[in-house]
Amino acid sequence: MISNKNTRRNFLKTWGTLAASAVLVPELLKADSKKGKKIGLQLYSVRKDMLADAAGTLKQLAKIGYNEIESAKSQKGNYYGLTPKEIKSITGDLGISLVSGHVQIDNDWQKSVDQAAEAGQSYLICSVLPTNGQTVANYQRSAEVFQKAAEDCKKAGITFGYHNHEYEFEKEGEQTLYDVLLDHTDPNLVKMELDLGWVIATGADPQYYFNKYPGRFPLWHLKDMDLKLKQSTEFGKGGVNIKELLGSAKKSGLKHFFVEQEEYSGTPLSSVEYDYNYVSKLL
Repeated sequence: MISNKNTRRNFLKTWGTLAASAVLVPELLKADSKKGKKIGLQLYSVRKDMLADAAGTLKQLAKIGYNEIESAKSQKGNYYGLTPKEIKSITGDLGISLVSGHVQIDNDWQKSVDQAAEAGQSYLICSVLPTNGQTVANYQRSAEVFQKAAEDCKKAGITFGYHNHEYEFEKEGEQTLYDVLLDHTDPNLVKMELDLGWVIATGADPQYYFNKYPGRFPLWHLKDMDLKLKQSTEFGKGGVNIKELLGSAKKSGLKHFFVEQEEYSGTPLSSVEYDYNYVSKLL
């Protein structure tokens, strides 16, 4: 979804070349003897490939080096036509962890919770506000829905979270709507998956949120953005300082990040391979 916002912050400038030194990131993101560096991908990045050949695409992602993934609901269900058991088996054989998945809080909500548990996910992420209206009152209602959804997930041994886009950073009066969600939900129950590309594209500062709500963001969408066009691009080609953000991983509470790219200069698979190689050099 393309933002209608025209503002941006000047604190982040286009950064097109890799620095020679690695980022100081938490141990949890570094290599281990079995899996290597923890680098995840949101499967929406390769959505058409997944719909055409889910198992084959997962094999290609494993070959690139991705070892964690996050699914996204599609017209073929939560796992691109695979059952929870099938995707758990395929990813397990490939050495990939299915960490999380994007769904909506709708009439199939409990089914999504049950499927996530069956697939072995640690997180279940709502990707769309469950109630309509860009008002503080509406965001308070959404926060109430999130509290209940988080309780449902907790019973299944899963952590609930919400993924932002750009519209959450609009304001009613002096109140930023995204902050309403954070202030009216239990931080022990409701986590946030911060889409860093959209945050920066709206002119908001991720560091503000890391400082005000430390530990609240165990998941990230790591995304570079063309800030003029308000669309994603390959790492290092936009206005998001990937290296600087990774340096704030500990403060944010980061446990897993997922590369995401929605628009491409080539094919989706070639773009996510480029992104993998880019971020791998930083870890």
